[in-house]
Amino acid sequence: MNIFNLQFHLVILKKKMKKLFLLLTILSTLMMNAQTNNSKTALLIIDIQDFYFPGGKAELVSPEFASKNAKLLLDDFRKKNQTVIHVRHNSKSGAKIHKDVSPLDNEKVISKDEVNCFKGTDLLEYLQNNKIDTLVITGMQTQMCVEAAVRAGHDYDFKIILIHDACATKDLKFLDKTVKAEDVHNATLSTLKSYAKIIDTKTFLSKKK
Repeated sequence: MNIFNLQFHLVILKKKMKKLFLLLTILSTLMMNAQTNNSKTALLIIDIQDFYFPGGKAELVSPEFASKNAKLLLDDFRKKNQTVIHVRHNSKSGAKIHKDVSPLDNEKVISKDEVNCFKGTDLLEYLQNNKIDTLVITGMQTQMCVEAAVRAGHDYDFKIILIHDACATKDLKFLDKTVKAEDVHNATLSTLKSYAKIIDTKTFLSKKK
């Protein structure tokens, strides 16, 4: 190979290396952006515990349906390596987190004594340290701990997405009237529209693809 051919091949090689370097730079940027976006959203699973299921001391209406949807969300967040936070209410009995959404060893678990999961816990600090700006909320009960988390999260300037079919509640009584669980659930959701984007599990997951 003469000197001219060698120079020609060197020029071609340099051009290919530049293109490869540019491609690697673009891929690296895309991956960094994807990781940054993933790190900003957290799934907050509130009080899906055994005492809310059949045989428990505070049995809800159709808790299984809500927990199965919560599991779909949990599986998706785990698959995408996004932040997952489990919240459990302290209790002497039935306090174990339900098997459908049982936490992994590396997932954050918040134990609370109040309705509001931000009160008396390190939840806010954990979210801030992990640069979370969006909370996807699911759990039990709709009008109690879930509602409190939505309102408090909104007040702390988090974007809130509430997955309505991954929440559950029970029949309530006021004076001599019984308010059906479905009505309690829907009435609560209607008041939270100003605080959160409220969608169902299927819609949320389809938009994440």
